Amino acid sequence: MTATHTRPAHTAKQEWATGLTAFAAVMLFLVGLLDLFRGIMAIAEDDIFLTTRNYVFEFDLTGWGWIHLALGVVAVIVSIGLLRTATWARVLGVAIAGLVIIANFLSLPYYPVWSVVMIAISAFIIWALCVVQRGNLYDLSEERPL
Repeated sequence: MTATHTRPAHTAKQEWATGLTAFAAVMLFLVGLLDLFRGIMAIAEDDIFLTTRNYVFEFDLTGWGWIHLALGVVAVIVSIGLLRTATWARVLGVAIAGLVIIANFLSLPYYPVWSVVMIAISAFIIWALCVVQRGNLYDLSEERPL
């Protein structure tokens, strides 16, 4: 007598959930990478940043650079965990995307258009990570049948 191994049936719901998680992972990786570059530019005190007088949340440009650099590094690390569909990465992904939104809002006068773009992308990341139920995910590193 031989044992037969059956795989669970793949559903469209699981495919969508896995796709949204992959979307969030890639977008969080890009947000982290771009925040990392923005942090390096701010630390180097590049001339691409605007200066606004009498801004309520005025902070040293180098300080903003270190904040964006740290958020970028953590976002890249968390995005790798999202590709493994780890629960800790989903929780941290939402938290990091929220912190990226806050940091970009507070640094809005220094780089206005890009801050609005980063806020929008981070909002999509939060949506993609919150809409998916854990039981519907495939491990993105596993090979799935076609």
